[in-house]
Amino acid sequence: MHKEKTQDLDIVDMPFEGLAAYWLSVKKIMDTKKGRTFLDEEIAHTDEPYILHLLETVFTSFSRRMVRRLAGVKKEILLEDYGRKIDLMRIAAYAIASGENPRMTLVRMDSKFASPLIQEDKALEMATAMFNAIKPKGVNLGMLLSVDHKVQADRLLVKLLFFVMFARRESKQNLDRFLPYLGSRFFSEGVSLAIDNFEADFLAHHLMSMRDNVITETGRKMDMALEMALAIRDKLPYDDVFRIARAYMP
Repeated sequence: MHKEKTQDLDIVDMPFEGLAAYWLSVKKIMDTKKGRTFLDEEIAHTDEPYILHLLETVFTSFSRRMVRRLAGVKKEILLEDYGRKIDLMRIAAYAIASGENPRMTLVRMDSKFASPLIQEDKALEMATAMFNAIKPKGVNLGMLLSVDHKVQADRLLVKLLFFVMFARRESKQNLDRFLPYLGSRFFSEGVSLAIDNFEADFLAHHLMSMRDNVITETGRKMDMALEMALAIRDKLPYDDVFRIARAYMP
């Protein structure tokens, strides 16, 4: 597999079919004499955290029991992280729809963590600085404004706070200029609904349902990836590995 392809892997957004195709490709290559070399290269070039974890642990001397235990821990940690970040987006979308005071939004975002990620004055200062950062001609808005579950939590919080502040100062309708750059389909939908004047409580419940569905589906894809990786480790035939994948496909 090529480096650019492995870096684009994202278990949250990719369909079951795409994830299955990845592991079936791994199966084909691992059955060759170059399997170990390929595995080392794949580990070096893979950014997707759960897939990287499987590559680093499944094809080792660890017992199957240990592999499953570690995969379960990694799954729990990642799903908690993804759910928390989606919740930050949901809180921000609610704030945009309701015209909430950004300081109140920040307090509610902080409640998702054991301790605040960043001091209030610093967070507000950094979010305010983004008003100037987006002004220069030719600025890369895609990099500056994009939000998703892969963004570090403190950076995500500041970006979301900027959108809340912008909607409060410039009106939520003026956020439509940013829609092509938001990145996350989850947050994009929330902002679009807010722009269309959907009621804030309805929007929050809608996004909560989306969050739950995303987390459930991602967990199932993680389970499929683990079982396929273990089947590859056990040198099961290609068709049997594919059968395992089909069991998880909706």
